[in-house]
Amino acid sequence: MKFDEGFTYDDVLLIPQRSFIDHRHEISLKTHLTRTIEMSLPFLSANMDTVTESAMAIALATEGGIGIIHRFMTIDEQVREVAKVKRNVGFVLSAPYTIRPDDTIEQILQQKTQTGIDCFVVTAKAGRVVGIISRRDYQFAPSPNTPVAKLMTPRKRLIVGNRKTTIQEAKKIFASQKIEKLPLVDRHGMLVGLITARSVKNFEKFPHSTKDAYGRYRVGAAVGVVDDYLDRTKALLTAGADVVMVDVAHGHNDVSLRAIKTIRKLYKDTEIIGGNVATPEGVADLIAAGVDAVKVGIGPGGLCTTRIVAGVGVPQLTAIMRASARAKKSGVPIIADGGTNYPGDITKALAGGASAIMLAGWFAGTDESPGGIILRKGMKYKIHRGSASFLATADRKLKFKQTTEDRLNSIVAEGIEALIPYKGKVADVIYQLSGALKSGMSYCNARTIKELWKNARFIRITDAGFRESKSHNVEEL
Repeated sequence: MKFDEGFTYDDVLLIPQRSFIDHRHEISLKTHLTRTIEMSLPFLSANMDTVTESAMAIALATEGGIGIIHRFMTIDEQVREVAKVKRNVGFVLSAPYTIRPDDTIEQILQQKTQTGIDCFVVTAKAGRVVGIISRRDYQFAPSPNTPVAKLMTPRKRLIVGNRKTTIQEAKKIFASQKIEKLPLVDRHGMLVGLITARSVKNFEKFPHSTKDAYGRYRVGAAVGVVDDYLDRTKALLTAGADVVMVDVAHGHNDVSLRAIKTIRKLYKDTEIIGGNVATPEGVADLIAAGVDAVKVGIGPGGLCTTRIVAGVGVPQLTAIMRASARAKKSGVPIIADGGTNYPGDITKALAGGASAIMLAGWFAGTDESPGGIILRKGMKYKIHRGSASFLATADRKLKFKQTTEDRLNSIVAEGIEALIPYKGKVADVIYQLSGALKSGMSYCNARTIKELWKNARFIRITDAGFRESKSHNVEEL
């Protein structure tokens, strides 16, 4: 039998070249997530339950990347996480939260708990604006049963705008009228949007953030390929998700391909990411099924044991290089998922042909990752677990009533759980990783990721060469 040969990041180095780059500030990290979605930063946060919910997605979009909300929750829970991201910033909120005039203050407080919003446009049944109510109107309400109509600012006293209200016009209205919310109505008085003082300030604050046409942060959301995946996809798109990631362990599987084809048929304009695969054939079939980007990586993740348990996989750098060679024929971006143990591995992944890279362990343990901080022997940690680990799988099966506690021994885990050191804000991690990437690109005389694809040259190294690459013969401080 003839054996093929594969390489991972530790097997190679990028050869330094004559560079005409004077400073890292000259380097742009702009890239494509999908055929049409652009980002200022080639980083995605992984759709894992210890990595990405709304807080992480907001932080990634702020810095110029994107977060993918994991699917290991109910549809309603995932929709709420997406909505939190879409409503965090944006010049115009196209679907603001509303309440009816005959609703009570108790119902407002329930909505506030669910959404984190404390101000609501009051609309009649047909959507006609009849007022607005904010926290200062109801915080001292005499009774929780008090109807909204008694406490709201009525329509006749309300300042409103229209669809054509510009950001400059909104700022002038906020300054002159001493208000913070500007409902937008059409000529019939129907609600068509909302501009807030916060949305205006945030819109101008982060010029490099990943935003949609309305100035709202972009966010992705993962779905599976069986059971409720179509209901979940519909709900997520309705909530404003910019991209759907059809995410399964083995993306080159007929059930995955059928699911992608079905989603593509139902939602022709939806951006779809498919994966995971590790071969050019897998890439080709996903593209034929209708994806706009392909996620590459079978088993390279730090918490993944698929290669040990199932005995399958392709070393990650080889998988990326072969996959990207096939994908570029169709103009479809490749997302490298997993296996980056050192910052330099990110440069290698992009040099190998990836347009973006999905990161898990780097972002786990930050303030924005789900879960609380654990103190152990005087050190701070957070829990990080693979999506196919025993506890993650057991939690899902019990939550969705797919098994009972006495049958959990039937789970075949392909991942582990671990404690990961607390790291602080994810923005600080992103700053370090993007700085390392720019440094690596400067060694390759690459001002852009496309130039990195063109200029990068790899050299294979031995185990001794890898040892030499790390600090040695010293005791680190």
